[in-house]
Amino acid sequence: ESSQKRKASAMATMATMAVVEADDGEETVPYSLIDKLQESGINAADLKKLKDAGFNTSQSVAFAMRKDLLSIKGLSDQKVDKIIEAARKSSEIGFVTCTQLVSKMKSRFQIATGAGKLDQMLGGGVESCSITEIFGEFRCGKTQLCHSLSVVAQLPSSMGGANGKVVYIDTEGTFRPERIRQIAEAKGVSPSDAMDNIVYARCYTSDHLEQLLVEAAGLMVNDEDRFALLVVDSIMGGFRVDYSGRGELADRQQKLARVMNKLQKVSEEFNVAVVLSNQVMADPGGGCAFMPSYPKPVGGHILAHFSTTRVMLRKGRGEQRVAKIYDSPCLPESESIFEIYNGGVRNGGD
Repeated sequence: ESSQKRKASAMATMATMAVVEADDGEETVPYSLIDKLQESGINAADLKKLKDAGFNTSQSVAFAMRKDLLSIKGLSDQKVDKIIEAARKSSEIGFVTCTQLVSKMKSRFQIATGAGKLDQMLGGGVESCSITEIFGEFRCGKTQLCHSLSVVAQLPSSMGGANGKVVYIDTEGTFRPERIRQIAEAKGVSPSDAMDNIVYARCYTSDHLEQLLVEAAGLMVNDEDRFALLVVDSIMGGFRVDYSGRGELADRQQKLARVMNKLQKVSEEFNVAVVLSNQVMADPGGGCAFMPSYPKPVGGHILAHFSTTRVMLRKGRGEQRVAKIYDSPCLPESESIFEIYNGGVRNGGD
């Protein structure tokens, strides 16, 4: 009976996702629309040019480089300076005390993976306003975790979710709607509603990825419902094809830095959790007879520094997988065993 009640509660939540409420009333969005800059004397025509270039909020303008704004056709030096000044005044991007920071961070949330012990290792789940990178060899469960998170993110907070929609960018062609259906049914929610709340895009190149991130920011501003999760599976898929050899390595890393910077800004601007899966490369000279050599994540130091939390996955027995905290600013190094099943992921042995 309790299981049926949970399913009924989840179904009701999915049916009314357009109305998102906090404990003390309607939830406020963490950004201010760029249209509000009209109150500071910026004309509508210039604001339209900014929107067409992908700047939909005051924060996106305040975070931008001056040269990027100058590259927009029709904006002079004087106009750009005026726009930047107005955007910075309307955005809280200056110094705050640690106490004020703690107050601002109360709006952050965590999305459960579905495996309790894995969530415990992650400090409660995948955190918003941060980038979580999951890397490992093929068949380690990276894509399965992404599918599971995409369904759980839509659930109410009492079930480990965040009452939000999902943006899913697929660079490898491994997204499967039938898995979303399976996981949704196991969680007790409507499969059609779960799939309607996932906005999907197939990505083919690193240039295409940059463009999709601009479009994703526009969706988060213009959609009536709030978004909770942005998934890129996998982040390095296009880069490894578009750039080859050491001669193009510098160009690749600079492009990767721009993409990661955009992801970081989106996560903080819209208070969403960003989850990246990542590929690995072999390290032939890294091991010895007594110590195995684990594959290394690709992307170099650029990806390592931008990722808030890095989780390494490796294969276990049967359907079991082992997750390990590889890098985190606040979590201790630890391991957790989970397994893949029809309903997503769960504790190993459950």
